[in-house]
Amino acid sequence: MNQKVKHLVLAAMFFAIGLVLPLLTGQIPQIGNMLLPMHIPVLLCGLICGWQYGGLVGLLLPLVRYLIFGMPVLFPTGIAMSFELLTYGLVVGLLYNNLSRWQCIKALYRCLILAMLAGRAVWAVAQVVLLGLSGSAFTWQMFLSGAFLTAIPGIVLQLLLIPTIMLALNRTGLVPFKKASSPVKKESQP
Repeated sequence: MNQKVKHLVLAAMFFAIGLVLPLLTGQIPQIGNMLLPMHIPVLLCGLICGWQYGGLVGLLLPLVRYLIFGMPVLFPTGIAMSFELLTYGLVVGLLYNNLSRWQCIKALYRCLILAMLAGRAVWAVAQVVLLGLSGSAFTWQMFLSGAFLTAIPGIVLQLLLIPTIMLALNRTGLVPFKKASSPVKKESQP
């Protein structure tokens, strides 16, 4: 199968998972939203399909979920989430697939953590701009609470589940880790 078609089909699958997964986690009222269910398929899409697909799925997912289910509320939450998830898909895909010399669990964790930090920073900037447009303020307390404190269960879930899935995909050979190729030494001609 053509690689482009394969990535398109996988991206569509991750998009569908991102639409449905929040419905399942929403059944657990105490921590459903704290599990950050849309983040997981976006991060996996970026890792497996690349930054272009991960970014596009991340950008569109909250907007389409709003159009279909009315959640998340579009302004400011859904729009800020679109920028945040766009950043997750872009950064994790770019770092893992293009800038890592090799792919392994260590590189995967590094890329995941950097993508999570970048996404939360972009979310904060989006919140500042969007709330500023409506005449409200986005405080440090709101940032710390929204980006880290209430997100701890989701962050832990992502750091456990995503590497486990990627390791399983590597072991089955479906998405193998890539090793850095060693440079070929050229012998000089006499």
